[in-house]
Order: sequence, then structure tokens, then C-alpha cells
Amino acid sequence: MLKRLLSAVSLMILMSATAHAAARSPQVPVSGTALATFFASQGQTIDVNNQQLDLQTISLPMTTSFEVHTSGAGGVAFGSYNAPLATPPLYPIAPGATLTGWFAAASFRSAPMRMVVNLFDATDAIQGTTTYVGADPTSLGFYDQGSTGPFYTQDARNPGGEAKILAYNGTGSLTGWTWFACETGAGPGGDYADLIALVNLSLAPTPVLQTNWGTLKQRFR
Repeated sequence: MLKRLLSAVSLMILMSATAHAAARSPQVPVSGTALATFFASQGQTIDVNNQQLDLQTISLPMTTSFEVHTSGAGGVAFGSYNAPLATPPLYPIAPGATLTGWFAAASFRSAPMRMVVNLFDATDAIQGTTTYVGADPTSLGFYDQGSTGPFYTQDARNPGGEAKILAYNGTGSLTGWTWFACETGAGPGGDYADLIALVNLSLAPTPVLQTNWGTLKQRFR
């Protein structure tokens, strides 16, 4: 198990006071049932067509830490970027080679401003550490990149201004976490189930329900 002073629960409480998002308007149509089926398999009660967050960028304190878990879609990376820049560098958090059960722990630090990412495998063994100097938590977005893209949480950066990454609040034992559902296909619309990332950012003023780390990992595998 990952050993660190701040537990997942304490991190959720810390970040819930700093990041909030309203509902996306209008909501984006989601094709098929793949995304809804995935959420149901994780014990989530989410209406994929009517509970999307209006999430373009996020502003966080300089010393924020968070974790990222992905659905293990081969070849699709998930990371962050500095939202104000016209051509931002991309900072991979969960690289395309990430396997099911792997996760990343990221933390922002100052002097110099940077993000440190530790990657762990399914047995909680560290697989590498990467430092991104210049990564700014005060105005960041998330992106995915596979054989097409990259695609961004900022719709205006995507071809045709299309929404390619949808955000949802976690429910039940994952209240206080945020889901990012990514569509990597060309053109508008899709099932938004090509890559799904779970990040411990609380983007709505909802109460935090405690969960233990073992339960979370079993659910997301």
C-alpha cells in the first residue's frame, strides 16, 4: 500500500474547499451504454447525460497533492497542462503504458514551481518518478492523448470546439473524487469511454464519505 502522511480521505477534504464546478450547460449527448455500464460496475450512481460538470480549468493551491487512477486503456495517456498558454507543454501523469491497477501520485511544489509525479503498479511498488518544472496548479487543465489528439478539458482547444473530456462527481464511497470520461475518436460526440480517469479532486460542494484504500483499489480494478 502507498505509504504517505496524508491519506486519500484527508486529501479529499483538503481539496474540496478549493475547487468547485457547476453543471455543464448544455449537457453533451453520450452515445451508447459503455460509460453508464462502467460507472455502474464501480458502484456509481451517475446519469451520464445529465450530471456533467462545467469543468474547463482548475485553480488549486501551490502545494496541492492528488492521485490519478485510470481504466487501463492501452496507449492513451492522461495528464495536465498549463491552461493559459497558447501552446502548453503536456505533463503526462498516467502514461499510455499504464496497466489496470496502476496509479499515479502527483504533488505541486514551489521554488521552483513544479509537479512531481510518482507512478505505482498494482502492487503499490513505485515504477518511476518524473518532475515537470513549470507545471502550474493555479490554472491547469487535463488532457488525454492516444493515436489521435491530444484532447483537452478546454473545449475551445479541441477541433471544432467539441467537448472531448466530460467530468462527473464521484458518488457513494467515491464522493469527493472526480471522474474524467475521455473520447479519443475523431469528430464530434462518442461514448466517452475510451479512457476513464478517477482523480481525487472534489469539484462540487458535497460531503465527503470515508472509504479505505483497499476498497477503492478493488473497486477500480
